[in-house]
Amino acid sequence: MALMITDECISCDVCVPECPNEAISEGDEYYVIDSDLCTECVGHHDEPQCVEVCPVDCIPKDPDTQRHRKSCRPSSRSLAPNCEQTLQ
Repeated sequence: MALMITDECISCDVCVPECPNEAISEGDEYYVIDSDLCTECVGHHDEPQCVEVCPVDCIPKDPDTQRHRKSCRPSSRSLAPNCEQTLQ
């Protein structure tokens, strides 16, 4: 799974520097998360850091991403080398 930023985003910018994979960028109206880069911080942190710092709680799991955390893609494994070992 990957995360997404909803339209409740206030574009405060606190999530951007927290992402170890640089998956968050400025969109047309609010910030967006690139689901191909998002690993939910697996291999870096115990919890997604963007979710931890978001002041308006607008970063849920993206229901449109079909990837399960246990099957990180090769590109995700290069971003989070401990991906397979960290997952339960």
